Amino acid sequence: RQHNPPHTITMKTAIVASLVASAAAFAPAQTGKSTTQINAWINDQVGITPPVGFFDPLGLSNGKDEATMKYYREAELKHGRVAMAACLGWYLNAGGVHPAFNSALSNDPLKAMVELPPVGWVQFVLGCGAIEWLAQQIKERPGYNPGDLLGAAYWVDNSDEGWVQYQNKELNNGRLAMLAITGMIYQDVFTGEYGDMMYRQLVR
Repeated sequence: RQHNPPHTITMKTAIVASLVASAAAFAPAQTGKSTTQINAWINDQVGITPPVGFFDPLGLSNGKDEATMKYYREAELKHGRVAMAACLGWYLNAGGVHPAFNSALSNDPLKAMVELPPVGWVQFVLGCGAIEWLAQQIKERPGYNPGDLLGAAYWVDNSDEGWVQYQNKELNNGRLAMLAITGMIYQDVFTGEYGDMMYRQLVR
């Protein structure tokens, strides 16, 4: 019987724990009931798209007020944007494009994460921290809409059909990317496949 090395088991445990923690970020405590406000979100044009419409099978929106629903939308957009960037970075790295550190890191994205020197992690943490700080400052401005870090709401609103379509495309692409990067991490951890043939284990 083949046994996994301790460091492999630790990596699997850490990744699974991080995915669970990310999911928990979407479920803050209830802050009060407001059926009228929830109905407004259900009838909103943005994010409510065919074929599923208002998709909330776990009832996370039940009894939530406007502030909490905006928090949900902010979290969804942020997770979606990070996931889209992660999917792009994953396949660039897996394809051999890794300009950092003279391309000395592994083409396996998870192995490259482990091989990344401390100075690289420092740069990563500081960069993310700077972006988060800037985003927090932007949120303080009057009339801020969830996820609108560039201030588009000052120039266009949801009466513009093209703008609504753009927002829906971003949300739906982000939702797909969150599922995709989760699947890619799972495949890499449990099958060792990370490139363009990463799903061949399922079709043998």
